[in-house]
This record gives sequence, C-alpha cells and structure tokens, in this order.
Amino acid sequence: MRLLRGPYIDGTTDPALWTTILNNTASLQQYLSEIFLLLTVDLERKIALLTPASIDAVHTQPIVARKPLRREETLLALRLRVLLDRHAGTGTDVGISRAGAREILAEHRQPGAVDDKRLDEQTDAALARLAGLKLIVPTELADEYRVSNALALALPFDSIDQIPAYLAALDKSAVAEPFEDTLMQETF
Repeated sequence: MRLLRGPYIDGTTDPALWTTILNNTASLQQYLSEIFLLLTVDLERKIALLTPASIDAVHTQPIVARKPLRREETLLALRLRVLLDRHAGTGTDVGISRAGAREILAEHRQPGAVDDKRLDEQTDAALARLAGLKLIVPTELADEYRVSNALALALPFDSIDQIPAYLAALDKSAVAEPFEDTLMQETF
C-alpha cells in the first residue's frame, strides 16, 4: 500500500519496509504488472518506486452503459458539460439548482407540451439519475448540486462546440419518436 500511495519508499528512513520489498520483489513485480505498474528498485540508493508501464495498446474500456440515459437526463448532462467546460480553469465549482435544471429541460420541451407536473417529475428523475451516477453531488443546500469533473469523462466530446448540434438532434428526434439515448455510458 505504501508503494501505491507513493511517490517512493526510502530504504534508509524505513529499513523494515525496505527489507520487505527486497524479500518480496518478484511477487510484488508480478502483482504490479497486472495493474500496469512497474516496480523499480535502486539498491545503491535504497529507493523503490512505481512507474506506469508503457503499453502499445489501450487496455481500458470506455464508459459502458448498464442502462441508457433518457432524453431529459442526456439534455441536462450535456448542458452541464458545457457549463463545466466554460468554468474550466477558473477555480470555481460549477453548480446547478433544481430550478436551473427545470429551466434547462423546459427549453427543450416538445412543442405543445404544457404539463408542468410532468416537467417537475422529469427534472427530479434526471437530477436523481445524475446524482446516482455521481456526476452531480448534492450540497448542504436543498435542491443545489455541484457538477462533478467526472462529467467531462462521461461525456467525452472532442470539443464542446459539438454539443449544441447534438442537443438540436435530440430535440428533432423527440418530435419524431420516443427517445432513449446511448451517448453516455456508465461504469461509476
């Protein structure tokens, strides 16, 4: 565990751990290679450290859905992704309130839809699903959420300029047929 926490083990300051590493180097190297890490032991300097293994092919899986997002969940997630990118580098957290989420979903209502109770239900369901995926995190304030930076990984657009076109396509498809989106895939 100390090796994994890093950044290194100094054998001069922790001789017992250094001896354990020396006595178990082969088994440690075998285990660490399974998680794509290399153990480097410098006997002269009494230093042990981990480095990422260089690999030719990517061994990670993209985020894969267990259950696709509904239209409203996708709309909200996409808009929050745009907000997240706009706040990048400012040092401030991106937040969303229930009222703000409701406004976002109201903008994308199907033409002629006026059922406010249904909109409230969709808003609550979308917020609950995104919170369940830990893409938004509840705050101390009721109906206020912080947008997780993990959302950028869950919605890996090359450029946020692609998002408005995707939103427009969602709006068009909602008029044509019922919607179930497979854009965002989850493994959280």
